[in-house]
Amino acid sequence: MAHGYILVVDDEPDIRSLLQDILRDEGYEVDTAENAAAARKARRTRRPDLVLLDIWMPDTDGISLLKEWTEEGPLTSPVIMMSGHGTVETAVEATRLGAYDFIEKPLSLAKLLVTVERALEAYNLHRENIGLKRMAQPVGEPVGRSAAMQQLREQVRRVAQHGTTVLISGEPGAGKGVMARYLHACSPRRNGPFIAVGVASLLGDNATLELFGSEEGDKVHYGLLEQANGGTLFLDDIADMDSATQARLLGALETRSYHRVGGTDPVKVDVRVIAATHYDLGQRVRDGQFRNDLYYHLNVVPLTVPPLRSHSEDVTDLIAFYVDHFVSQEKLPYRAFTVAAQNRLRNYGWPGNVRELRNLVQRLLIVGGSGDIDAAEMEAALGALSAVVTHAVATPDTDLPLREARENFERRYFTELLARHDGNINQVAQHSGIERTHLYRKLKSLGIDTKNRG
Repeated sequence: MAHGYILVVDDEPDIRSLLQDILRDEGYEVDTAENAAAARKARRTRRPDLVLLDIWMPDTDGISLLKEWTEEGPLTSPVIMMSGHGTVETAVEATRLGAYDFIEKPLSLAKLLVTVERALEAYNLHRENIGLKRMAQPVGEPVGRSAAMQQLREQVRRVAQHGTTVLISGEPGAGKGVMARYLHACSPRRNGPFIAVGVASLLGDNATLELFGSEEGDKVHYGLLEQANGGTLFLDDIADMDSATQARLLGALETRSYHRVGGTDPVKVDVRVIAATHYDLGQRVRDGQFRNDLYYHLNVVPLTVPPLRSHSEDVTDLIAFYVDHFVSQEKLPYRAFTVAAQNRLRNYGWPGNVRELRNLVQRLLIVGGSGDIDAAEMEAALGALSAVVTHAVATPDTDLPLREARENFERRYFTELLARHDGNINQVAQHSGIERTHLYRKLKSLGIDTKNRG
């Protein structure tokens, strides 16, 4: 697989040809454009991983073209400017507009290749960091020495070597997202992007726009499928996808191409899809709530993440893992769990699974005192958690239609969490497992005011 797809924009044929040959020899996939109009067309046809952009061109100069792209939104790939007549002012302007670097002509090919490699590495790292923040959970080899976890890790490593779609099932909070990231990290696509999206946050037309992107004139919005090109697209909560989007996704997976909203030319993609659900998707198919053909396309290799209560022997290792994480990454004070406290947690039912354990450890490190966490403090923390859950679900609105009852529950749930976390949206997002942007949308749709909250 190529290292990435590079678009070379330069009005000099010799330079375009030279750069194309050199970069292809290095393993990159390369297209060229002789002017701004051709660059717009090439960028509309396929999202580049990097752009080499000449400043002086006959129709529109590179600085103006770069400004045009930044006005559409954040740059979707790093841009390296090239010029034989550059000035300090030009370089400063290019950098201000978001260019990764500025290279003078005549080009030093050694410097060019190093700059290209560093730009791609920096952009991939930036994208990965965004993904990690959205997940709000450390990523690596899933923790646990139990037979169940060892067997699951081995199964994931085997599956990762093949390009098939994967359907991951498991209870909410069991670690389906971590398992999906581990599968990607073990696969030949590990150097490509990993794009994660919660399907439940995509509604109606927004789902189509977010997944497949859109075109309007020369303006292009790259959808999640295109952003994941060459890598992995993780679709969490796949059962919540509406039927129209299901049909469109199936077509894209079968043909490896699709049309952006408003677009006329097909977009080709090479993406591995990992889907996850906490529902019995087969039953949803039988109930007519999920497409039979998409189900079988996704369910080529099924994986099941067990609930934490079924491998409670891993609780001690998980506690140690999350304590180390929050101490090193969030600079929280270190506190040890006594043997009695650990025993209490091993015998706890964990309805929220690993996510609940992670949140409990974080909360105890934030609001607890100094010294070890003993059984009494642990019992009090579990009691407070149980009270919140009981309060949120104590009186189901059985006289209401399901949609309205669910909205009432969600309104009480998020209101309670906001009060519990003093209005801190970041902490509510982490606790609920919803990405911050999607949480704001959810709170707005429920009529919950966030203006005066942290």
